[in-house]
Amino acid sequence: MSRIGKKPIPIPEGVEVIFLDPRIVTVRGPKESLSVSLPRGVSAALADNVVVVTPDARLKNAGALWGLSRQLVANAVVGVTQGFSKILTLEGIGYRAALEGSTLVLSVGFSHPVRVEAFQGITFAVEKNAVTISGADKQLVGQVAASIREIRKPEPYKGKGIRYINEVVRRKAGKKAAGVIK
Repeated sequence: MSRIGKKPIPIPEGVEVIFLDPRIVTVRGPKESLSVSLPRGVSAALADNVVVVTPDARLKNAGALWGLSRQLVANAVVGVTQGFSKILTLEGIGYRAALEGSTLVLSVGFSHPVRVEAFQGITFAVEKNAVTISGADKQLVGQVAASIREIRKPEPYKGKGIRYINEVVRRKAGKKAAGVIK
């Protein structure tokens, strides 16, 4: 039994939930409109200003997808009201980020600047050595942040690279002194 799946999702003021199909939930809010398609065996319904997600007991894996489906709908409700953001920091000498319109331009030790185009619904903000990725879709924000981090992962010897704001990079010791003779 899913403890997360049992929780009803409260709908705040200004948010509209539309069911085009029992398995397609569209959430409209002040920021954006998001659609969530639920897997087979899971359905959602609106009752008393809350969304209730229920599994089909006849299907084997419906219980496993129940909590996931509930959380996807809850993330859509939070996304259209507040939005989500991830912050990346650039560590290293000469590592810089700049915005050219909606394009993020990164100088991270390559012979050329790396340009990252913003997807629809994603915005970038740059402040000193921090890049903030924000948008309404939690999965898309996380995927864009991961693909930017992939450009130059933090390396374990000097710690240079692109990392999440609270990410801890385990440092390794460098080579031992070369002149030591046993």
